[in-house]
Amino acid sequence: MKLVRVCMAFFALTTGAVATGTHAQQAAADAPVDRVRLEQRLVAVETLLEKSSAARQVETSGDAAARQRREKAREIYRQARAAFQAGQYERASKLLPEATVQMFEAVRLSAPEEVTAPKARTDYQARLSSVNALHAAYQRVAAEKPNAAGVAETSGNIEKLIRDSERLAGAGKLEAARSALDRAYLLTKAAVSSLRSGDTLVRSLHFANREEEYRYEVDRNDTHQMLVKVLLEGKPRTAGQQSLIDKALQLRASAEAAAAGRDHVAAVKLLEESTRELIRAIRSAGVFIPG
Repeated sequence: MKLVRVCMAFFALTTGAVATGTHAQQAAADAPVDRVRLEQRLVAVETLLEKSSAARQVETSGDAAARQRREKAREIYRQARAAFQAGQYERASKLLPEATVQMFEAVRLSAPEEVTAPKARTDYQARLSSVNALHAAYQRVAAEKPNAAGVAETSGNIEKLIRDSERLAGAGKLEAARSALDRAYLLTKAAVSSLRSGDTLVRSLHFANREEEYRYEVDRNDTHQMLVKVLLEGKPRTAGQQSLIDKALQLRASAEAAAAGRDHVAAVKLLEESTRELIRAIRSAGVFIPG
């Protein structure tokens, strides 16, 4: 976090925000611009852009986006310098913080791991907890349905994705770990909803009306669509898979048309048929889910 602290220190200096408290900062902003102090800020920003450790970080990173941000900061600085030389002190004073902010973004882009890694790991752990909780819920629902087919196989697939995710996270590959975890989440959510889809007693107890049931089926259909996408992403689709997906999309469109006409009974039926086609597409990709 050293570079972040450096940039924040420069930000305080170049914006004139070294006074204590919000009111003091506002008073400084409202006061006439002091020429000598403004010149000091110009020197500080130039140092930040050209001679600081932050500047060296951006130069050596090889990140094109970071370099573009730095060039933008330089351009804003040049405008501020020109305004100062023309006696436009207020304009110059307003431009300097903009240049500093652009440079701060350049540093963030040049060293994203330094800034984003802690949050990425926290987000990953939260997602992992959610997936584990959902998987436990799936196992509870499956225990209530001893005749449901493929429960062990589905649970095994989920556990493998979770293990893969933890292995990748342990190696510091958080982006790939999160991708595996997202697949596990979608697979588990789809499996839970598929197990419950045929339970008319549960459905009658939980849905106040057909429109509410329709909204539930929309969410279930969306989940299966997303699962199809992540399973087949970057892979060639067979003619059979594409046919299943196309049929599912046609049924989804018909369901939405029926719902628009307030025929939620038909809309629910059409959505259930659409989701069944998606389940077939998912199974054809080598992942078994009930339904």
